[in-house]
Amino acid sequence: MEFKDKRVIVTGGTKGLGKAIALSFAREGAWVGVNYSSDDKSASRTEAELEGLSTKSLLLKADVSIGADVEKMIGSVLDQWEYVDILVNNAGIIRDKLLMFLDEEDWDRVLEVNLKGTYLCSRAIMKTMIARRFGRIINITSPSALTGRAGQTNYSASKGGIISFTKSLSKEMARLGITVNAVCPGIISTPMTENLDQETKSNFLNMIPMGRFGEPEDVAWAVLFLASEKAGYITGQVLAADGGLT
Repeated sequence: MEFKDKRVIVTGGTKGLGKAIALSFAREGAWVGVNYSSDDKSASRTEAELEGLSTKSLLLKADVSIGADVEKMIGSVLDQWEYVDILVNNAGIIRDKLLMFLDEEDWDRVLEVNLKGTYLCSRAIMKTMIARRFGRIINITSPSALTGRAGQTNYSASKGGIISFTKSLSKEMARLGITVNAVCPGIISTPMTENLDQETKSNFLNMIPMGRFGEPEDVAWAVLFLASEKAGYITGQVLAADGGLT
C-alpha cells in the first residue's frame, strides 16, 4: 500500500471523478480529506464509504473560490493531521453557453471556482509542503483546454489557465521536492453520459480512438501514478486519460 498514512486532500471529492480519486487513495491506505461545497447528502455517503475502508477521513465543506473558506479548511486539516502530502485540485463547475449568450456572472463563476480555486488551494497548502521538502499537487483539467469546444469559452479558458498555472508552479516548486502536474480526463462514464440519447452517445464514441467511454477509475489511477514515488521525476506535465481523444 504505497500511500499508507499519506495525507491527501481532494477538492470536489464527494461525487463523480473526485469521489473515485478519493476512494482509490483510501484503498491504498491514505488518509483522505474530501472537500465539497453544498451537497451534504452526497458528502455523507462518501464519508460512509471512506469509513468502510478503515481509513482516516475528513469532510471539508468549503467554497474553494473564497480565500477565507480555503484558509479555514486547510487550517482545520493541519490542526488535525499536522501536514498534507498530496493535493488534488478537482473542484469545478460548468455553465455552458455560446459566447454571445454568456453573461458576465457565468463567466466569472466558472473562472472563480475552476481556476481561482486551484490557485487558492495550492497557495494555502504550499507552506507545509515546503517545510517538509515534499509534496504532490495534481490539477484536473479538460480536453476543452487543449482542443476548445463551442459553448465552452468560459470553461475552456479556466481549464487552459490551469495548464499554464501547472507548468509555471512546477518550475517554482521543483527544487523544493514538490511536483505539480495535471490530469486531463476524457469523456467519462457518469450518470450524465448514461442519460444521453443513443445518437449523441454514438457521436461521442466516434471521437474516441479506443471506442469506449472512460471509467472514473481510469482517471483515478492516472492521479495516483502522478502522486506516487514512481513519478518523482515528473513535473509540469499534462497526462491525458482520454482514450486517445486529444
